[in-house]
Amino acid sequence: MRIRISHATTYHYETPPTGVTQMLRLTPRNHDGQYVANWRIDLSQDCLLHQHEDAFGNITHSFTADGPFNTLSVAVEGEVDTQDTHGIVTGGIERFPPSLFLRETDLTGPDGAIIDFAETARAKGGDTLTTLHALLSALHAEMTFDPEPTQTGTTAAEAFKLRRGVCQDITHIFIAAARHLGIPARYVGGHFYRTDGVIAQDAGHAWAEANVEKLGWVGFDPTNGISTTDAHVRIAVGLDYLGAAPVRGTRYGGSGESLKVAVQVNQARQQSQTQSQT
Repeated sequence: MRIRISHATTYHYETPPTGVTQMLRLTPRNHDGQYVANWRIDLSQDCLLHQHEDAFGNITHSFTADGPFNTLSVAVEGEVDTQDTHGIVTGGIERFPPSLFLRETDLTGPDGAIIDFAETARAKGGDTLTTLHALLSALHAEMTFDPEPTQTGTTAAEAFKLRRGVCQDITHIFIAAARHLGIPARYVGGHFYRTDGVIAQDAGHAWAEANVEKLGWVGFDPTNGISTTDAHVRIAVGLDYLGAAPVRGTRYGGSGESLKVAVQVNQARQQSQTQSQT
């Protein structure tokens, strides 16, 4: 399908900063089952936008905007053609061996409860793929999606203790459990087209990829309890959220910063059909 995405991040400042420097991971790239038809980035301030690749092969953009200003907006918009590959990810840039993704981070360190949870999934499974599906199903049943009790710095252990969190938290728990079992796993940031008709979303989406013998990287979306499909648009990967965060940066001076994120994910073909009938 063709998926149309718009993602706007807007900062408001009570006291204007003298400048802002940001790193963006907002641009998808092509791989098997995903083709970027068109994509653009717009900034509300006049400054240079520099494109790079990070260590994991993610497309990044950086800029420094000179103040003072009370508002800074970063908006991306584009269309991506996707195909269902049954969760298997091939044709992407792989600069590191899968074993790198066994590395524990502060956000993905397992505690005793996650270790026990992972071992229970192993007991129900057989081979690696079966174990991962057991972990996927159990975690989806165990966790309640709730944006209130967690934040970007919440660890997997903290979220699992609450049994509540957002897609970032649930993904971190899946990664922590998989790595404990000796299965390389990584964090994926992107977007998800919902078939329930909900277009407007408060943020992007997150899921995990685990490395399975003879298959390679396979996507698992524990928030929705499914393997990834053509409804998923993959943007960036990392060891955890921090390595795939859509926007990270530094403000120079100023105060009273507030942030608003607005995301819309829709099936572009449906919009085109509607326009042709009017």
